[in-house]
Amino acid sequence: MANESLEIALIKYNKKSWCKSALLGFFIGLAVIVPGISGSTVAIIFKLYDQFLYALGNLLKKFKQCFLFLLPIGIGIVVGVLLGFVAVKSLLEILPFAIVCLFAGLMVGAFPAVTDEIKGAKKTAGRVALFALGLFIPVALGCASALLSGANSGVTADAFANVEWWHFLLGLLIGAVMGITQIVPGLSASAFLMAVGWFNSLVQSVSLTYWKENPLVFLVYAGLAIGFIGGILAFSKLLTGIFAKARHTAYSMIVGLSLGSILSMFCNGDIVETYASWAAGGAFALDVCLGVALFVAGVVGAYLLVCYQRKKDAESNESLA
Repeated sequence: MANESLEIALIKYNKKSWCKSALLGFFIGLAVIVPGISGSTVAIIFKLYDQFLYALGNLLKKFKQCFLFLLPIGIGIVVGVLLGFVAVKSLLEILPFAIVCLFAGLMVGAFPAVTDEIKGAKKTAGRVALFALGLFIPVALGCASALLSGANSGVTADAFANVEWWHFLLGLLIGAVMGITQIVPGLSASAFLMAVGWFNSLVQSVSLTYWKENPLVFLVYAGLAIGFIGGILAFSKLLTGIFAKARHTAYSMIVGLSLGSILSMFCNGDIVETYASWAAGGAFALDVCLGVALFVAGVVGAYLLVCYQRKKDAESNESLA
């Protein structure tokens, strides 16, 4: 029955749902640049998460239906990645703490939409343990990237300076994990890249000058792209099966992952550099005041969106009744 409803949702695409899917793709693309952002959490807010997993897991089996559903998401991903590299990257360099606060506020305001999925579910020892594990994973990744950043303070080593054949294989593995982070709410691709020491090198490699001097970097890009696609397709099928058998149990971990990702936004390799600048006499007061204001704006904006979606869901349920 669950598969039938998902299949119908994929077929009935209208202008509004197309735009919502494009916005979902935008956040998935943005997640590559902004530490802590989870595109899958946005999918839960918009009630598109199950459809997203279903379309990915059945892309080869029902290509036309799934492709048409994923098309706006794919377009959004491209726009999100481009805007992330051009605009958000620049803003993060100028006002890193304030921008992170804005995105953290959006995640906090959206968090009730994630907890709605386990409302009324029985609390068992296993589900509590999964919640704790989910909370631990993104925080641990963020702390690891922060420690690595501290250990490499002042070092600007380029991970792709001398590309070898094994960089392609490593790119496959890292790309696969990045793909998984895009379909598991709460996980951050950028935080993972920081943890393995590839984030700064990857961002800095995106320029015509770099490509001319080091064309073999495209071998790394190819490995990341192939691994990303493989990881996202394979794991989406697995998650669809898990949700069909134990939805509340799985979401117990997802709630922990989502909460942990919010915490990790304030503890990762990039943000600790801001804290270090404060200690060295940086603009602490300005950063904090602007950050708090943007955080509140993000919370209010995202929560209003959640309330709107709850109202639409209630109206839809009433009409069905």
